[in-house]
Amino acid sequence: MNDRLETLREDEETTVTRLSNATGEFFRTRHHLFPGVDLVYNDAHIQSCGPIPSGSSRVLEIDHCKEGRLEREWGERYVYLSPGDLSISRRTEADDRLWFPTNHYHGISLLVDVDASPPCMSCFLEDVDVRPASLERKFCGKEPWFVARERPCFQHIFSEMYAVPEAIRKGYLKVKVLELMLFLSGMDPAEAEHPRFSKAQVDLAKRASRYLCAHLDEKVTIQELARMLKVSPTLLKTSFRGVYGMPLYAYVRTMKMQAAAQMLRGYGGTILQVAETYGYENGSKFAKAFRDVMGVEPSAYRDGSVAF
Repeated sequence: MNDRLETLREDEETTVTRLSNATGEFFRTRHHLFPGVDLVYNDAHIQSCGPIPSGSSRVLEIDHCKEGRLEREWGERYVYLSPGDLSISRRTEADDRLWFPTNHYHGISLLVDVDASPPCMSCFLEDVDVRPASLERKFCGKEPWFVARERPCFQHIFSEMYAVPEAIRKGYLKVKVLELMLFLSGMDPAEAEHPRFSKAQVDLAKRASRYLCAHLDEKVTIQELARMLKVSPTLLKTSFRGVYGMPLYAYVRTMKMQAAAQMLRGYGGTILQVAETYGYENGSKFAKAFRDVMGVEPSAYRDGSVAF
């Protein structure tokens, strides 16, 4: 799969890039806050893309998921970030491709070049000790990654980062980054609680997804799909939910509505005709399903009055 990386804007403080391929687009807005420390806003509507070069061989990456889902692979083990989750990992230039199970992801990445960043980022503040190298040893010493589920403290720290007034953005983000790293300095790595999935489970879920997406106009039961894939319905349901973060029926509905959204923007027929294409004979039921997934009425989406 060929990735195309474009720089849309670049100055001393901010770099905006667009990565695109046959599966979609991935926009990244990167703010340069301290020497060796960047904060990145991720806006992905893509299924898969190559690793984005870090520019260094020793980068500590802290990721927070706001919306969607992100797969992180370390060897033969897989974990998934859902809304509110946080991960800490040591990045390398040899990282595998990024993969977004639901073709949708919004979140923040804090990238810390441990060799280029200040040894102590806050030593001018009494009782505030923030040292990137210490965080790297603490969370990535035994394992190359740490993942924790959603919790109120994460929400408190990150929520304000997603809506910062432009006039104070750079200074505010600097303060929030110090707050985040100070909080992590007092966090116990033993608090990691995210389930891991084997390659066999992930492969099974992805095979199921490929079949379902190729047959969106058909009604496929879990039992039928399990027989086709030669596994038990229980294993199929457990593996699929672990990878995609939702039951099979909810995933099918999401994929149908995303496909319907594309059709609404590029098709001259009526909304009811689009609904019938995806198995909805009742226009009101289609409108509710579309609104639940896309957050807007089909008519507003088709007319372009809502931007995505």
